[in-house]
Amino acid sequence: MPQEIEFEAASAPDVPDIEPVYVHKGKASYYADFFHGRTTASGERFSQNRLTAASRRLPLGSRVTVTNADNGRSVEVVINDRGPYVKGRVIDLSRKAAGELGMIEDGVVNVRVEARPSDQPNRSLRHRLERMVAALYPDRKPAVEPPVTVAERPEPDLTGTDLGAAE
Repeated sequence: MPQEIEFEAASAPDVPDIEPVYVHKGKASYYADFFHGRTTASGERFSQNRLTAASRRLPLGSRVTVTNADNGRSVEVVINDRGPYVKGRVIDLSRKAAGELGMIEDGVVNVRVEARPSDQPNRSLRHRLERMVAALYPDRKPAVEPPVTVAERPEPDLTGTDLGAAE
């Protein structure tokens, strides 16, 4: 009768998933009503009622998270325009996005802008952001797949069976 063999479950070591993130800190402002309906750099019409923003550095079409450093509120926006062109400002937001951040009264607030490659709508934008992060941190190695541990099967004791008989 065959002998039952128990195997230990193989487990890969716990390696945290580290995704490169493009982070930009600075001041945010929001568009004046004057720009509502005008054509943006992406070719679409600007609307104060959509969650959009302008950035000088981030690729058009990028999805980014903007966090108000003063109150911790965040909003996800799509970059569809270029700007702002005021020194010290890193992003211009639509009125709707500014409202979600609670910055309408202040007008200009300190923010943290984060662009994650995995949040992007297409492969091209993911690759562009990965290259931007790599350019900022040339010594940083890209995240690699965790090593896989393969459990070895223990050799069964075949003595006393037909298979274990000496020839």
